[in-house]
This record gives sequence, structure tokens and C-alpha cells, in this order.
Amino acid sequence: MKYVSEFRSPEIVDALLKEIKQTLKGNWNIMEVCGGQTHSLVKNGILNMLPSNIQMVHGPGCPVCVTPVNLIDKAVHLATDHGVILCSYGDMIRVPGSGMSLLEAKSKGADVRILYSPLEAVEIAKQNPDRQVVFFAVGFETTAPANALSVIHAHRQGVKNYSVLTSHVLVPPAMEAIMSDTECRVDAFLGAGHVCAIMGMGEYYPIVEKYKIPIVVTGFEPVDLLEGILMAVKQLEKGEYKLENQYTRIVDATGNTNATDAIGEIFEITNREWRGIGEIALSGYGVKEKYSDYDAVRKFKIDIAESHEDLSCLSGDVMKGKIKPGQCPNFGTRCTPVAPLGAPMVSSEGACAAYYHFNMAAGFEQVV
Repeated sequence: MKYVSEFRSPEIVDALLKEIKQTLKGNWNIMEVCGGQTHSLVKNGILNMLPSNIQMVHGPGCPVCVTPVNLIDKAVHLATDHGVILCSYGDMIRVPGSGMSLLEAKSKGADVRILYSPLEAVEIAKQNPDRQVVFFAVGFETTAPANALSVIHAHRQGVKNYSVLTSHVLVPPAMEAIMSDTECRVDAFLGAGHVCAIMGMGEYYPIVEKYKIPIVVTGFEPVDLLEGILMAVKQLEKGEYKLENQYTRIVDATGNTNATDAIGEIFEITNREWRGIGEIALSGYGVKEKYSDYDAVRKFKIDIAESHEDLSCLSGDVMKGKIKPGQCPNFGTRCTPVAPLGAPMVSSEGACAAYYHFNMAAGFEQVV
């Protein structure tokens, strides 16, 4: 197939659904790791098309959602108390911190700017040599290359007033953390295609072997997801477990070596706190000592000892796949996109936002 429309074809979708139903005998829980996959499943009504004995479990693959409160507080602190030009992707500015969000800080006079690329932040630093510019570098492996390149770019051009506040998290350690949970109910994974486009597929083989679980790397269109679900179901019904690649038009085994080289130049693997989940060992990127002048935490010596979030927010259980968004008692009442308790109701990849926009608006209380 050559065109996006073909990956949204009703005829192909119907054929895949028919084959899934014909293949299916058991009851299976399949986790789609990425928030982009979750939004596609909800937006396209796929959750309601699947047989009832397939349950899609929504994973923690939303980088905005898992950014810890303490880091939000640090970003707000930089913007308000240090007077930096704080640059960020749009989703981040509305995520609640302990006291306020970046949007609230902006409303009080902080210089917070929404950008589409960290390279824009480097240009802002060059244009404002008397100001410090910090880019809030959030994301999975997918956005890490661009954030790394911004540091490389600033370093080569001698831009000293630029730094990054890093909140990069890694997918494979999160999958391992989910599988190690005693309450885990996941039988198979749909792997995030865009992450594998950068990193390749090698990191997933050990997970398949260790936990005896199928992983199918998929894209984000309806046909991609249904084909990935079918591939997972075929493995589960045969009692097999292996790594398969549905997203062959984008993903190959080795990934993008230019991108991984950039990541390796600037970042090193470190422990990372995940909002609503806790610390996961070796699950994130931190700036290497060699480039410490571009690390905002070191540069500004930020130390915020205590941060807190609303304890009634169940976003952690949503991101670990223990509950669906509509099962949270605050969903659509105390927690809405206008007044969110947690990040999954804010982010464009958050499961709660997907359920709210594509289901509540249509009169559905919950997708099951």
C-alpha cells in the first residue's frame, strides 16, 4: 500500500476484524504501549469493534503524562524565580505541578514560550545573549535525537546561554516494570513504531524471552493496529511468543544510527522518576558530565526537595493499565481538560484526554 487512505480503508478494516474473530478462541489482554496508538484506537472506534474477549490495555507511553511533578516544579521555578526564557512543547505548559502549571506561571508574567523544535530555542538564545534560555526536553526515544542535536548545535556555535531541562524516558524498561508487577494482566504488547524507527528492535528480544510474551511493533493507523492485534492473537492462540514487525514500511531491525549517535553523544542512561508510577531503574536519559554546562539542573543548581500531586488522581493506575480512564471517579467531573488533576487529561497522547474528547463528547460514558 502506498497511501495513508489505504491504511484507513473500511474494507481492509472489516477483513481484518473478520479474521481476528475467526482466529480468536481465548480471552486476551493486549497492551498498546504508545499514547498515539491509544488515541487512534479510541478516535477510530476500534475498541468498540473488537470482540469482547480482546481487551486493549492502555500503557504508559505518553511522555508528558509520566513527567514527574518535581520536574514541572523545577520548570516553573526556572521561569518564575530565575527569570529564564522557558521554552516547551505545547502539551507541557498545562500539566499541573505542585503549585502551578507553566501556563499559570506565564499568566503571572513568566516568559514561557511554546515551540515546535528545540533548535528554535537555540536561535532564541542567540537572539537574546543577555538572557538564559531553557528548553524543557521531554519525550521518549523519539524526541531525544532532536533535543540532543540542539545541545550539539549550541555547543558548536558557542552558545553559552542555552540549556535543557531533561525528562527523557525509555520504553523497554517501562515494559519490564509492567511485566514485573504482581498485578500485571498483560498477555501481549503492541510496540511503539516510532520508537523502534529510532532505536531499532534489538532491545525487545530480551523482554520477549524473559517474560514469554509476544511483542508486535505497529504503526498508528487503523489497519496498522488491527493487523498488529491479529498478529498478536495468532501468536497467543498458538502458544507462541516472538517479536514481530508489522510496521515494516518505517521500522527496520537497526533503527536510525545517525539519531542514536546523537543521543549517545549527549545523553547517558540513568534512573528516572515516572509520574504516577515511581522510579524505574535505568529508564531515562540524563545529560552527560561532558555537557554539564547545558544541563539546566546543574547550571542553576535547582533543588526542590518536596513536590506533591493530588492523591485522588488515579492516573498512575490508568498508565499501568490497571483501570480504564472512565473507571476513575474524577473522570469528567473533578478532572477535565480545562481543569485537569493529572497529565493524562492534558496531553494529546493521554488516555484520559482520548476518552474525554472522543467518547464523552459523543455521549459515551466509557469505552469497554
